[in-house]
Amino acid sequence: MSKYLELKAQLATLNLKIEVARASEKANAIREIRTKMDEWGIQLRDLQDVRNGRRYVPTKSGQYVPKYRDPDSGATWSGKGREPQWIAGKDRTAFSVDPARADQAPSNRE
Repeated sequence: MSKYLELKAQLATLNLKIEVARASEKANAIREIRTKMDEWGIQLRDLQDVRNGRRYVPTKSGQYVPKYRDPDSGATWSGKGREPQWIAGKDRTAFSVDPARADQAPSNRE
C-alpha cells in the first residue's frame, strides 16, 4: 500500500475518533448546562430573551453648537468629528464663532 493511501486511511480513522470525542464532550456539556439550569431555575425562554434582547447603542443628539465658521461659505463645525477641509491644518482661532451668536447661525455640519 502506498504512503498516500496509508495516510488517507489514518485521516479517516482520526476523523471518526474526532467525531466520537466531540459527540461525547457535547453530551457532557449539555448535561452540565441542564444541571446549572435546574440549579438556578433558568428556563429556555430566559436564554432566548437574553439572546434576542436589545443591545446598548449610544444615541447622538445631533444638537452640537457650532464653534467654528468658514467666512467664505458660511459652513460651520462643532469641533467634533473629522475636521472639514476648510479648517484643516489652519489656526482655529481665526474661525472661532461668537458663542452669543452661535444659536442664530445655520449649521452645515460635516
